Amino acid sequence: MSDQRIVPIVMPKWGLSMKEGKVTGWLMEDGSRINPGDAILEVETDKIAGAVEAHDGGVLRRRVGEPDTVYPVKSLLGVIADPSVPEEEIDQFVAAYVTPSAEDDAEEQGPKYEFIETSAGTLRYAKRGAGDDTVVLIHGFGGDLDGWLFNIDVLGEAATVYALDLPGHGQSTKRLDNPGLDTMTAALSEFMATVGIDSAHLVGHSMGGAIAMHMAADDPDKVDSLTLICPAGLGREIGGYVDAFVAAQGRKDLKPVLEQLFADKSLVSRQLVDDVLKYKRLDGVEPLLKDLAAALFGGQVQQDQPGARLAAGEAPPTLVIWGRQDEIIPATHAQNLPGAKVVVFDDAGHMVYMERASDVNALIKQHIGG
Repeated sequence: MSDQRIVPIVMPKWGLSMKEGKVTGWLMEDGSRINPGDAILEVETDKIAGAVEAHDGGVLRRRVGEPDTVYPVKSLLGVIADPSVPEEEIDQFVAAYVTPSAEDDAEEQGPKYEFIETSAGTLRYAKRGAGDDTVVLIHGFGGDLDGWLFNIDVLGEAATVYALDLPGHGQSTKRLDNPGLDTMTAALSEFMATVGIDSAHLVGHSMGGAIAMHMAADDPDKVDSLTLICPAGLGREIGGYVDAFVAAQGRKDLKPVLEQLFADKSLVSRQLVDDVLKYKRLDGVEPLLKDLAAALFGGQVQQDQPGARLAAGEAPPTLVIWGRQDEIIPATHAQNLPGAKVVVFDDAGHMVYMERASDVNALIKQHIGG
């Protein structure tokens, strides 16, 4: 028999730093019919919880991973196979499976992060894939490139993908002269030039969406397409999240603020809160965020409307993705860019690219493929 008829379900590697995950529960029983994209079991990492989805169809023949148990990345959690495969061959497959070592995984993944020097300071970035198309992932206010943990490797299957920490964020330099949309867009433009990107498909979330639109309006030759995920810059209204995020000083204050980002509040783990607090307490971060928030969202109003400039001119091919339960920016703004393709998910919030990662990744791949 060929092992091609047996498909392993393994502990996924979500993002650049994940080494292990805990099985929190199975969503299907042995013998269940599996279709590609079906959620099979739930896994929790030190960053966030999520569902492991099937890449292939078949029957769930064996659940190997035990609930409430931690497994290294790529450990065997279960087996999908055709009903015609004998039980003895399933037994042999499970017994013979060897989890790749951490060293093998490190070699496969290559460098986790890279750093470049720009006029905006040191910028951290990650690179995945080697496809002809180039994608740049642009995070939102207070975020960093690790927020794309469910997306960067999958998109790297179809394109060369870059994700960066914008100035003042993540592990990039914690200073920003003249904070505002112009400055952030200039930093993105210099980043692209420094790493040798002439033009790219820009994928921007929230503030990152406004930056992507601003670049498309100012320098259209650098933008092959836009994917805007719950973007700022398509309307004036915005919730109180930004001011509350800047003001939060401790876990008790910050946790309910971060919960506004998700339709499923349980996705805000203790580790996620602790990581954000650690970032907010770094030297220079608090005044930088205050100044940037005032420039972009002062008076709880979106100060810049790059979407209006795009609507008045010739926009590149544009995909707008939103979560209907977005508590930060109204999902109704998705209709404010004439000519764009719009997809709104009912069961997701502002972090729709995490909550509906598989669907969002598929949409982006289709969009950049033309």
